[in-house]
Amino acid sequence: MGEMITYPANGHEGTGYLARPEGQGNGKAVIVIQEWNGLNEHIKDLADRFAGQGYIALAPDHYHGVIAAEPDEAGKMFMALNISETEQELRGGIDMLHAETGNPVGVTGFCMGGALALFAACQNSNKVGACVDFYGIHPNVEYDWDSLTAPVLGLWAEHDDMVNPQLTGFAEALASRQHNFHFKTYPGTAHAFFNDTNTEGHDVEASADAWELTLEWFARYL
Repeated sequence: MGEMITYPANGHEGTGYLARPEGQGNGKAVIVIQEWNGLNEHIKDLADRFAGQGYIALAPDHYHGVIAAEPDEAGKMFMALNISETEQELRGGIDMLHAETGNPVGVTGFCMGGALALFAACQNSNKVGACVDFYGIHPNVEYDWDSLTAPVLGLWAEHDDMVNPQLTGFAEALASRQHNFHFKTYPGTAHAFFNDTNTEGHDVEASADAWELTLEWFARYL
């Protein structure tokens, strides 16, 4: 359904997988941000799924063609990610989709991508209309909470020692600003429960519920 494209990114060139709906779609768009191992077939499939729901979906390639084969390699690439360059690529994709649709853009991501989705929402408040963060984590991302305007849906796993220690701080930062947000933690799940290629940790029931909540969130706020 989709294809790899390049797009302007603040003086640089971004690359990504762009999936379009059949027909006219719903006139709205979503950025889908990769996990720590790269723009793999799972993330492309998610972009296709959003296109199947009527959205133009762009999955930026923040590792520029490289896909980590093992967790150790993914961890090294995750820590070496250039946040400044990544912000330019995200902004370029958001600008492109906003210009095409004339509507605020949704951002969502998984693991590293969840952190970057929330980061992008903070950095592009005039063009991002809603954010869905699936168990987002990245130690080098700092959030400008005062600039955030997009409603935030956070979807978490019960057994996630990487992510869960930050959730109280997230909730306090958002609540103290009277921000529109909703957090849901799925009992019995672990990090990356939504990834259907994660043979050990994928949770079918939680994933189905999280997908429906995501679609409802974007339908409500975009």
